[in-house]
Amino acid sequence: MQTKLTLRLEETLIQQAKSHAKQHDKSLSQVVSDYFQLLTNGTKNTVLPPLTKSLVGVLESKDVDTDDYKKHLEEKYL
Repeated sequence: MQTKLTLRLEETLIQQAKSHAKQHDKSLSQVVSDYFQLLTNGTKNTVLPPLTKSLVGVLESKDVDTDDYKKHLEEKYL
């Protein structure tokens, strides 16, 4: 059974989400539904493409400088 859900979001986020949905030939409702399923199911059932699967575990956490990455993300998105 499908039920209506009302969300309150920033207008720019809504426009970005609509654009994303259109680029992927999906409705905004389908994008939200897919995301909620991912949140509740986790990634345990996700089948990774062979190239991605071959990269899993290549880097150890000590090899990643999280401070630099955090700074990069802040500069890019804030």
